[in-house]
Amino acid sequence: MTHSVPEKLDVLWFLPTHGDSRYLGTSLGGRAVDLPYLKQIAQASDALGFYGVLLPTGRSCEDSWIVASALAPLTERLRFLVAVRPGLQSPTVAARMTSTLDRISNGRLLINVVTGGDPVENRGDGLFASHEERYEITEEFLEIYKSVLAGQPVSYDGKHLKVDDARLLFPPVQTPYPPLYFGGSSPAANKVAATSIDKYLTWGEPPADVAEKINTVRALARAQGRHVTFGIRLHVIVRETNDEAWRAADRLISHLDDETIGAAQKVFQRMDSVGQSRMSRLHGGRRDKLEVSPNLWAGVGLVRGGAGTALVGDPDTVAERIDEYRRLGIDSFILSGYPHLEEAYRVAELLLPRLPLRHALAGGATAVNMGPFGETIAGDHRPELRASQS
Repeated sequence: MTHSVPEKLDVLWFLPTHGDSRYLGTSLGGRAVDLPYLKQIAQASDALGFYGVLLPTGRSCEDSWIVASALAPLTERLRFLVAVRPGLQSPTVAARMTSTLDRISNGRLLINVVTGGDPVENRGDGLFASHEERYEITEEFLEIYKSVLAGQPVSYDGKHLKVDDARLLFPPVQTPYPPLYFGGSSPAANKVAATSIDKYLTWGEPPADVAEKINTVRALARAQGRHVTFGIRLHVIVRETNDEAWRAADRLISHLDDETIGAAQKVFQRMDSVGQSRMSRLHGGRRDKLEVSPNLWAGVGLVRGGAGTALVGDPDTVAERIDEYRRLGIDSFILSGYPHLEEAYRVAELLLPRLPLRHALAGGATAVNMGPFGETIAGDHRPELRASQS
C-alpha cells in the first residue's frame, strides 16, 4: 500500500537529565548535569534552530516536568517533549499539569506517553501491573486525559481507572491538546498508537525493520479511520569525514570494559519492553559487530537503555541515511550526541543545513556581529569561506 512521503522534517535535540560525558560507561569525561548546564543545552538548541528537545523520564533522571518548567521561560521557540506516565499519574492531574505548562510556555509543549518497561523500577514507583495491563491502563488514561484537555467534563468507569465529573478549568494553548508522541513495539503498544496517538516513535533500528513497524501501525490506524505520523529516536556521530566519524564512535566506547557491558545487559534482560529487547538483539552485547546496517552503529546500546544506535558518518552520508527513514514516512527525528552541548553545535553546523527542515535554522543578517564568519583575522578582517585542503 502506498503512503505519502513527508517533504519537511522536524529535528529535535535531547536534554541529558540522566548524565552526560565524552565517554560511555566511565566517570572519565563526565560532567555535572545541573540547571546551568541544562540551560546551556536548551538555549543552544533554541538558538541553533532545533524544533524542540526531548526530556527523558524515570528514576535515573531529574524530573522532566520541573526541568521543562525551569527552562521554558529561558527559551523562545524551543518545544519541550515531556512525559506523562499512565499508572503513575492521575489522568486529570496530568491534564492540569499539561495545560499549565502549555500556557507557561505559550504553546511549546509536546507530550510523550510512556508506559514504562522496567518492572523493577515500576514496582519501586508503586506500579505492579503486567505488561498487558499497563497498555490497558494507558488506553483508559488517554481516553480521560484527552477528553478533559479538550474541555469536556468526564465521568468514566473502566477496568483500571475511574473518575467522576473530571474537569479542566484552564485550557491549554494548543487545541484540543498538545501533540501526543508514543513509542512501543509490542502488539499492545501498536493498538494504543493506532487508536489514540498523534505521532508513533521508534528507536533507531535498520530501515527494513523500521518499515515493518511503521506499516503495521499505519494499517491499524487506517482501520480505525485515523492518520498517524511517525518519528525516530537516534544518536548522531557526524564529522567532516567518514573516517573521523568512525574514530569518534570508537573513542566514545574506548573506556568501556566487558564487566560494565555485562552488568548493563543484565539489567536490560529483566525488562519486559519489546523495544528494549529489539535494541539489545542488534548487538548481543558484543563489540565486534556494531555496525548493524550501513552507518547505523549499535555501540551506544552496549550500556545505554532505550535508544542505543547512532548514525555515523560525514554530513552527506548521515543526511542520506536520514533520508532513507524519511522515505519510509518519518517526519520527526529526535537526535542526540555526546557530549550534548558540543554536539548540538556540531550537528547544527554540519547536518541540519543538508536536511529539508520545517523549522528555521539560526543565522542571517540579524545575527550578532552579522555573522557567522569565524574569528576576525589579526583583528583586521573577516576570514573567507575556503574548503579545507588535504
